[in-house]
Parts: sequence; structure tokens; C-alpha cells
Amino acid sequence: MTVDPTGRDLKEFLAADPDAPVVMLNLLRFVEGGRGPYERYATALRETFLPRYGGEVLYAGDGGPALVAEEGQAWDAVLLVRYPSRRAFSRMVADPEYQEVTRWRTLALEEAVLQPTAPWTRS
Repeated sequence: MTVDPTGRDLKEFLAADPDAPVVMLNLLRFVEGGRGPYERYATALRETFLPRYGGEVLYAGDGGPALVAEEGQAWDAVLLVRYPSRRAFSRMVADPEYQEVTRWRTLALEEAVLQPTAPWTRS
């Protein structure tokens, strides 16, 4: 199972609306012993890369037992991260310095969902 976005994924993501703000939903399932490496990645993200690209963590927390889900669908952690635009997110993941620290994320995760979201509009 892949835990990192591919170039094709990012191209489609950016094509949708490159200048629109986006909140990324992160659902994370750790490998045994993966929380330590993920915390190193999360620290670099919070202290270096989010400030550099205008992002912010809106919420980070541990997942509890799922109330409505099939067996095995509960997640270890949930993260919501706001970026000022899809373009800013794409620039961040293309940053060579960021790519260096993503190895910690990759090592830490058994499975992940990284899903862009958009706010509902009222009519």
C-alpha cells in the first residue's frame, strides 16, 4: 500500500484549482514502532515546512475505536492541515529539503489516506 502521493496524483490535484485553499485530511495507520519516526517528520513539518509554505495544523489527534466502520477501518491518528493553496502544497512536496524528511513519514506508516477537502458552500 502506498503512503506517499505520486507525481500523477499531484498533477491531477493541482489541475483541479491551483490557487484554491485546501484542507488536507490525513488518516494514518502506523507500523509497529512508527510513532517515533512520524513525530520527527511532524516536528519538521510544523517547525519548518508549514511556516515556509503558509500552512497550519488545524487538528492533530489519536484515533479511537471507530463507531461506524468495518473491521480494520479505524485509524491510529488523524491530522487536518490547511494550506493557502493547492499550489503551495505542491511546492512544499517538491521542495528537496522536504523530500529529505519524508523518509521518516514513509518508514512510520503502514497505510495512509491524504485527501484534499473543500468547504461546503451555502446556497
